[in-house]
Amino acid sequence: MPDAQPSTLGLQPSFGFGDRLGLATPGHIRACRRGALKPIFAQQSVREMERTERTPEEVMQAARDSITAEGWSEPWGADADHLKTRDDVIDLAAAGFTFFTIDPSEHVDNEAEGYDASDLDAAVGRAISAGAFESAGEIASLYSGREYDLGVVGCMRFDRPEELLRAVAKYGRAIAYTQQMAGWIAEACGDEAYEIEVSVDETDTPTTPLEHLFIALELRRRGVEVVSLAPRFVGDFEKGIDYKGDLARFEAELTRHVAIARQFGPYKLSVHSGSDKFLIYPICGRVCGDLLHVKTAGTSYLEALRVVARVDAPLFRDIIEFSLTRFDEDRATYHISADLARVTPPAGLSETEREREYLDVEDGRQVLHVTFGSVLTNPEREYKQRIMGILRDNAELHADVLETHLGKHIDLLTAG
Repeated sequence: MPDAQPSTLGLQPSFGFGDRLGLATPGHIRACRRGALKPIFAQQSVREMERTERTPEEVMQAARDSITAEGWSEPWGADADHLKTRDDVIDLAAAGFTFFTIDPSEHVDNEAEGYDASDLDAAVGRAISAGAFESAGEIASLYSGREYDLGVVGCMRFDRPEELLRAVAKYGRAIAYTQQMAGWIAEACGDEAYEIEVSVDETDTPTTPLEHLFIALELRRRGVEVVSLAPRFVGDFEKGIDYKGDLARFEAELTRHVAIARQFGPYKLSVHSGSDKFLIYPICGRVCGDLLHVKTAGTSYLEALRVVARVDAPLFRDIIEFSLTRFDEDRATYHISADLARVTPPAGLSETEREREYLDVEDGRQVLHVTFGSVLTNPEREYKQRIMGILRDNAELHADVLETHLGKHIDLLTAG
């Protein structure tokens, strides 16, 4: 019989399938069968639930229902994504989630890299006051001049006081808050099995390998055991489109990140905003090996709109026109580069051209990606109900487009 209860996945390579509508799991299961990555079928952040007006229980039940219907019998996980408060933890633990992604990004000091000596001292003082360390002397005694052997990638060391202090200023308060949140998770889960991911990817500057080493050492010192960690990698990880950046530099830094994760965990490297990053998937699969987790979300919503485009072209055009009016406001919380000046208005396009412009071309794709909340909660036009009806009436087409698109992700990640 299918196991409709989520479990922990441990240090097995894994893939998170975000489902903002609750109807994508059949297609996700088909895509998952194409590779050896363990699935997280229920995955949603508190922010996404607010924007889609779903509850944690609804997210979990939608995944369970599809798992039962599809006869999936392998282990699967449930990710309470981007948690920031104690209330978030309690609510999602009560719904049965097993994978808790701590997001302490509000406690990361994004200005640390540019501080002069005086400002840097003040920032370190703020980290100490927040409970990250007892004193500047403790920081020095723990890390100054220490060298760490990372095997084939060589040694890393905190041999420049300024580098160490900038790491403390940037991440010290975030790590202290992570420890607090880990305690809330343990309390909320009680005797139930759970695992923790820490995410610092939603920050302004990349996490250098030395900063990652500092985070890893601090988590270990504080007794916070993680199954995965999401740094802010070099390059641009924009929503819904491919990676932008120097592939050679990405691979070189990823190699060092993996060495840190292996030596001081072990834990998996988690790639957030991981959907549609086709250029780096072969690198991630080859370099990370088993220590890999990839997280996707909005790309499945976009593939649902592809079904709408093929079944009800007037509705798809209406959604595009509405999304264009919402874009400037809705883009505020996302890292994207879309420009409305580069988007062709839908009225001047054929049905085929419209699908390509808004689901295959970067600017149009991002317009639809970031406006999902406005579309799904619009009370006058009832877009959500109409989209859901189309997906239910065309379940096979929906599963097929998801398998094709997400299957491409799986194929590239596991090609090696």
